[in-house]
Amino acid sequence: MSLAAETPAAKTTWLVLVAISLCHMINDVMQSLLAAIYPLLALEFDLSFWQIGLMTFAFQVTASLLQPLVGLVTDRKPMPQSLPIGMGSTLCGLLLLAFAQSYGGLLAGAMLIGIGSAVFHPESSRVARLASGGKFGTAQSLFQVGGNFGSALGPLLAAFIVVPLGRPSVAAFAVMAMIGMVILNRVGLWYGNLARASAAKGRPAVTHGLSRNHVIWAIIVLAVLTFSKNAYTASVTSYYTFFLIDRFDLGIEAAQQMLFLFLAATAAGVMLGGLIGDRFGPLVVIWGSIVGVLPFTLMLPHVGLVATGVLSVLIGLIIASAFPAIVVYAQNLMPGRVGLVAGIFFGFAFGMGGIAAAILGVLADARGIAWVYQLCAFLPLLGLLTIFLPSRQRLAS
Repeated sequence: MSLAAETPAAKTTWLVLVAISLCHMINDVMQSLLAAIYPLLALEFDLSFWQIGLMTFAFQVTASLLQPLVGLVTDRKPMPQSLPIGMGSTLCGLLLLAFAQSYGGLLAGAMLIGIGSAVFHPESSRVARLASGGKFGTAQSLFQVGGNFGSALGPLLAAFIVVPLGRPSVAAFAVMAMIGMVILNRVGLWYGNLARASAAKGRPAVTHGLSRNHVIWAIIVLAVLTFSKNAYTASVTSYYTFFLIDRFDLGIEAAQQMLFLFLAATAAGVMLGGLIGDRFGPLVVIWGSIVGVLPFTLMLPHVGLVATGVLSVLIGLIIASAFPAIVVYAQNLMPGRVGLVAGIFFGFAFGMGGIAAAILGVLADARGIAWVYQLCAFLPLLGLLTIFLPSRQRLAS
């Protein structure tokens, strides 16, 4: 294994962190456009909820199957120039979504975006750790907040550009993807130079003293926690606009603006989670996210429009705060396996969220969208498995 991947720069390299965060934003704008244009696709292609869920499944499961594999390979042999290649795959998927003439073409576009995500996330997460200068939580949050902000921008851009101009206007966002490819090429050069300079330092030693079985169990628990949060988030990104239209008779543009509020709150929550995690430890953030969000998810399906908007912001803020803490905690459990950790948590757990989205689509067709949100309200209860994670003291010993 070439082990530069785990040796951070002596000082925090903010320019690289900002660049990788910006590219994460661009990447996730492309991805979020898929969910944001679901109402348009449903009208144009006469899609049912299960077909909408299958598109989310195609995107997220493609990413989930490939990301751990990409992470495992790049832990052994870092591939700096894979970053612009991943963005190129996302660009191709975007163009296919803009001009596809059949449902099969839409599924292929979603899968190409998933492949781009699979290639982008493991190596870009490694770059964030490399550039952190030891501020792992802050670096991971800055990297992730770009993605969350991009996810929030997608519905807003769809509301003001794609809805008025039509589905082919999605192709205009290819310019953003091209800019991302140029930036990622420069980041890849920095990453490659650092990798070559530190390749001889060897793999970081394991210092926590936990057994292999204990580490595996802790990773499984973290994956379940991520699944619960991603399944709830997938229910919002895929069906929240339909829920608002059905319950409050909103128009598509107004519903997408409400979705923007939720996704913007998740971006703020990600940044807050990393800062608190660096100060008090990731386990504190994970527990706070679980205890804090459950009352609000239980209330959401039963309140009026204004309260729904307020609760959506609170839920997004709280539920997203745990993810950078989960990733940093997992990286501490598995030093030297940054790519694999990124593949598991950006890939596998997100893919499980995609499976959940497909199942929820079937349930929405059968029982109604309001019933689905009453069911999803209980997903945060899975977070109580946090009690089985090693304490901060044991992890640091």
